[in-house]
Amino acid sequence: MARIVQKFGGTSVGDVERIKIVALKVKAEIDRGNEIAVVLSAMSGETNRLVGLVNEMGSLYDAREYDSVVATGEQVTIGLLALALQDLGVSARSWLGWQLPFHTDDVHAKARIQKIDVDELNKRMKTGEVPVVAGFQGIGPDNRITTLGRGGSDTSAVALAAALGADRCDIYTDVDGVYTSDPRIVTKARKLDRITYEEMLEMASLGAKVLQTRAVEMAMKYGQRIQVLSSFEDKPGTLVVDEEEIVEKELVSGIAYSRDEAKITLVRVSDKPGVAAAIFGPLSDASVNVDMIVQNESVGGKATDLTFTVTQADLERAVKTLEKHSDDIGYEKIHSDDNVVKISVVGVGMRSHAGVAQRMFVTLAEKGINIQVISTSEIKVSVLIDEEYTELALRALHTAYGLDAA
Repeated sequence: MARIVQKFGGTSVGDVERIKIVALKVKAEIDRGNEIAVVLSAMSGETNRLVGLVNEMGSLYDAREYDSVVATGEQVTIGLLALALQDLGVSARSWLGWQLPFHTDDVHAKARIQKIDVDELNKRMKTGEVPVVAGFQGIGPDNRITTLGRGGSDTSAVALAAALGADRCDIYTDVDGVYTSDPRIVTKARKLDRITYEEMLEMASLGAKVLQTRAVEMAMKYGQRIQVLSSFEDKPGTLVVDEEEIVEKELVSGIAYSRDEAKITLVRVSDKPGVAAAIFGPLSDASVNVDMIVQNESVGGKATDLTFTVTQADLERAVKTLEKHSDDIGYEKIHSDDNVVKISVVGVGMRSHAGVAQRMFVTLAEKGINIQVISTSEIKVSVLIDEEYTELALRALHTAYGLDAA
């Protein structure tokens, strides 16, 4: 017998018929002799509707009341699933985040889980009862409802699995696993049987929408195994596990991309101590997250060009911030470009193999694709290119690293 936490996203519980299908999936695991807890999102589109209602009340709203409103979506789905399970003869009960509770900090709309009380759930699960738990929400130190930010139900599920000592956390979504690249673009992409936490974290942070980044971080921290499965197809998914569980590591596990990129170049910045702090300090104060950075060789030791990337949503704010501090920084002009994309090669096998970056650069050069910015980590090489070359670059790199399905 295994203890499993099953998480179903918004598309999986999009209407009553789909909720009934979810109930059958839960019952199938119970019939196999497993102990099951379920975590649910709100119905697809419901959270957006609730956020829209809050915004109609005005742009300067109380974040605590925002949380009270948007947390109601999950209350509907957990109640309906509990009813569907009871109709199948399964003992089940719905639980809101504050009823367990999920203890969080007091950062409303972006709260982080601090502790989960699972004593009562443990007792009930041992009697065969299925707890159906609302994802995305908890309760803060001031006894107010909190929400975890978009995609927070994944985080709720992984946290609950870790607290319950679950053997696995199954996350059901509208895809049937983690692929070597986006199968909508790279038709030869293949599904991975297993992927490491680190690789999945890189893929998630680089634009892969299969799992929420915070959920993967939490799984890695607690060593919680995750399985990504399809809600609509009955076939094996992808296991996200510790690196030690993968005996033969692939050189490269996947090619990821992110369109949510914008490039800023400061032309002829004074090449002097403290200039980087003068640039990135104000950006940090303005809550602008900077990603890739490259600095050109200075001209005569006096001036240099400095290029970096931000998210597209932060581009306007970043430019205005830099213009506001132009006297402190000292630059000639600013160039910005949001028609760029970040392409990344990811794989734990890079640690023990040389030449991964070279193969990437040669492949892109052969296709006539110019690299604007480069950044690397222990298991990743990322480049910034013109957006128009996205599909060509993904397909070419996927083939170059031998990832194409047979």
